[in-house]
Amino acid sequence: MRTTLALATIACLLLEIPSAARQPAWKMSATVAESCSCTVSCPCNFGGEPSRMPCEGNRIISIDSGNYDGVDLAGVQLLVTFNMRNWSKIYVSDKVSDRQMKAVEALLPLAFAGFHKGMLSFTKAPITMEATETRVKFSGPESSVEMEVLKGFNGKAVKVSNLPSAVFQDYTQFKSVSHTHTSAAHSWSHKGTNGFTSKWEAGSTR
Repeated sequence: MRTTLALATIACLLLEIPSAARQPAWKMSATVAESCSCTVSCPCNFGGEPSRMPCEGNRIISIDSGNYDGVDLAGVQLLVTFNMRNWSKIYVSDKVSDRQMKAVEALLPLAFAGFHKGMLSFTKAPITMEATETRVKFSGPESSVEMEVLKGFNGKAVKVSNLPSAVFQDYTQFKSVSHTHTSAAHSWSHKGTNGFTSKWEAGSTR
């Protein structure tokens, strides 16, 4: 009986070890820019529901520093085109290496679970981005965003501190000048809707 229990205990331990090994360490610090179809300011970023459904958007994520299982992710850019809670298309800059592409793919369910869940495609593609303190432009194969900073008191940019999600830290409010998407199955065009830039730090280790 004791031998049987001992063998069962060892078997359980052996099953647990590979499970931990399957989750490599990762971390990243990223700059985020997004425009969606919600009014300014988007209720989702404050923990609420979209002001317009379906919520249609484009988010560009520029990884300033980070790694996944030893693969350096600094300089990697992702453009996510999405219809909230329904579908997403994820484009990774065509400048990334094959190792970085595989690392990003492995990272999707860990860092980008919401977009990964309804993902229609995951491909390399040309991505462009231009950013100043007052204007941000970015684009991919099917989408284009241009947005301008929302000015508040004394003409200074409107900023929001300590929003509920880690994605929305150092948040600066923008509004869209033009936000378009055209593909075989979906299309939209918005103007004067929500936009923002923010910082995002995440990882399995700090």
